[in-house]
Amino acid sequence: MKRQSELKRDNDTAPLYAGVKQMILDRIHSGEWPPKHRVPSENELVTELGVSKMTANRALRELASEGELVRIQGVGSFVAERKGYSALFEVRNIAEEITERGHAHEASVVILARETASPETADALELEIGAPIFHSLIVHSENGVPVQIEDRFVNPATAPDYLDQDFTSLTPNAYLTTAAPLSGSEHIVEAAMPQSWECKLLTILKNEPCLAIRRRTWSGRNVVSTARLIYPGNRYRLEARTGKTFEE
Repeated sequence: MKRQSELKRDNDTAPLYAGVKQMILDRIHSGEWPPKHRVPSENELVTELGVSKMTANRALRELASEGELVRIQGVGSFVAERKGYSALFEVRNIAEEITERGHAHEASVVILARETASPETADALELEIGAPIFHSLIVHSENGVPVQIEDRFVNPATAPDYLDQDFTSLTPNAYLTTAAPLSGSEHIVEAAMPQSWECKLLTILKNEPCLAIRRRTWSGRNVVSTARLIYPGNRYRLEARTGKTFEE
């Protein structure tokens, strides 16, 4: 690696952290550091380049925010793969989206329980406050990296066997599509700063922004479920296309 003096000579007018960023980008774009390659830590950059810890931290932080690196708390920084994506206004199975990219899908069930509906959830499911509902909280991973928190509440009348399912091998989407065929959906998209528990499940830093979708689905006249889907902004993107496209 280049020492601090060499970084300065490359561009005397640029701040030092920009030189560290460019050094890392050069190795990524040349293929020397392929996707999933672990890049040097802050302390390693300090030792090898002779820069300050603040300089190293800013370089890694900005590269992560730009989608070039994935920082996993307590593990390190890694060269990012091409961002996964979800269809914005389609109700698709995330396991299928991931396997279509040739990657491995895994699911970890955090909560699967019967609860009573809070005022907010009762309103979303069009039920009485305190009515019995099903609650699942699942983390979906792509090639071992968490890419989505699925926090879902289900109307038991539409999917009575929901709690009996193994959601490590079958997604809620796949089960509900069979139990209560989709007739309509509603989507609300927003930027969100993750809560502490969400950071832990997604292995991201507290200042990393996320994409959030609030989704309700219907089968006939009944609301089947309401879900909040959280994606790390530096690992995922949402896509939508309407109408026709034309090429000249």
